[in-house]
Amino acid sequence: MFDNLSLKLEKAFQTLKGSGRITEINVASTIKEIRKALIDADVNYKVAKELTDDIKQKAMGQNVLTAISPGQLLTKITNDELTSLMGGASEDIKIEGNPAIILIAGLQGSGKTTFSGKLANYLKRQGRQVLLTACDIYRPAAITQLQVLGEQIGVEVYAEPDNKDAVKIAKAAIEHAKKNNHRIVIVDTAGRLAVDEQMMDEIAKLKEALKPSETLFVVDSMTGQDAVNTAKAFNDRLNFDGVVLTKLDGDTRGGAALTIRRVVEKPIKFVSSGEKMEAIDRFYPDRMAGRILGMGDVVSLVEKAQQTFDEEEAKRLNAKMRKNQFDFNDFLKQLEQIKKMGNMKDMLGMIPGMGKAMKDVDINDDSFKPVEAIIRSMTIDERENPDKINPSRKNRIAKGSGTSVQQVNQLLKQFEDMRKMMKMMNKMGGGKRALNALNPFGR
Repeated sequence: MFDNLSLKLEKAFQTLKGSGRITEINVASTIKEIRKALIDADVNYKVAKELTDDIKQKAMGQNVLTAISPGQLLTKITNDELTSLMGGASEDIKIEGNPAIILIAGLQGSGKTTFSGKLANYLKRQGRQVLLTACDIYRPAAITQLQVLGEQIGVEVYAEPDNKDAVKIAKAAIEHAKKNNHRIVIVDTAGRLAVDEQMMDEIAKLKEALKPSETLFVVDSMTGQDAVNTAKAFNDRLNFDGVVLTKLDGDTRGGAALTIRRVVEKPIKFVSSGEKMEAIDRFYPDRMAGRILGMGDVVSLVEKAQQTFDEEEAKRLNAKMRKNQFDFNDFLKQLEQIKKMGNMKDMLGMIPGMGKAMKDVDINDDSFKPVEAIIRSMTIDERENPDKINPSRKNRIAKGSGTSVQQVNQLLKQFEDMRKMMKMMNKMGGGKRALNALNPFGR
């Protein structure tokens, strides 16, 4: 999302020359470029000016240590100010009451229903009992969409398709939750194409009747400053508890993420991207600032891996690797878990220095499909014993997977090279350390 902003900020810092002290003269052009980069990213002009004024004030007269350059020092100051602008510290959602009620609000098309499913999945993976409630009584496909998502993640959905009273549906859902030991009720509400009085009145009545422990406003980050204005209109009426930014994987300039906290004075609590139910992250201002400035976000990357990879499976895999028994069944399981972590380009962008390198590289998650197709076209025996795959079997696998014999040969060679490397590492005694580094549960 912040690719263009990151590049422009990097260029701005490179213009800061000299050493010794940062002065008004040598920092003026850099501050101007930073402000221009923020405005180009759809950050409100007033906010951009306040931010750059703060950066300039803190930078003025700072001594530059021998080990760092003026540009590096200004990057550190900018990182601190961006972190502060986006809220400073991460804030978790409040889970209070029996059941706890989380009310989801926002405009139509902002991704409310998809986020409701993601949040349910997020909470379920923490060991919580969750009930999804369909209170969008206007959009015909909304109930069906929520039911499909609920089935996908294994969470019950409460719905009354013939009832046109959202408050009554929500209250009935809460009674159902109490009887069936659901500790959290997530209420997906109706949206509109624009802010209107009828929508505001209905969501206000829901909040008054349910008294939720948390009201989250879902906003499409691709709408830029319109998202900020909409959030302010909702907050003036609802006084919600937090913001959710969706569609961060889209072609958006990022201004909403940088500005919304300052305007509505409410924390961003979650960000999400894509349609995968695992593609939801708690919002950390300091980590987001690091990503914007090209410093990466290794902590979030490791957390994604820990949430996705099964600890017992990782230990089993480690044991097989050490015995040089790693086969295509294991390889396929690893592919499936990697895919659950989210968009591959976004994940690589969390590695320090990779954001710039990945800017013009098109990494399509579908690139895994030919590999999966080839493995799934193998027999169980062939997956466990790749050495048995002779030319006639390669032809059969290629036809069955819709690929070519050349692609099958390429995969077999890469797999054999990987196994040889594992074998060599084990002989050298470094296998355990190396394999532990490859997965978050290694011991």
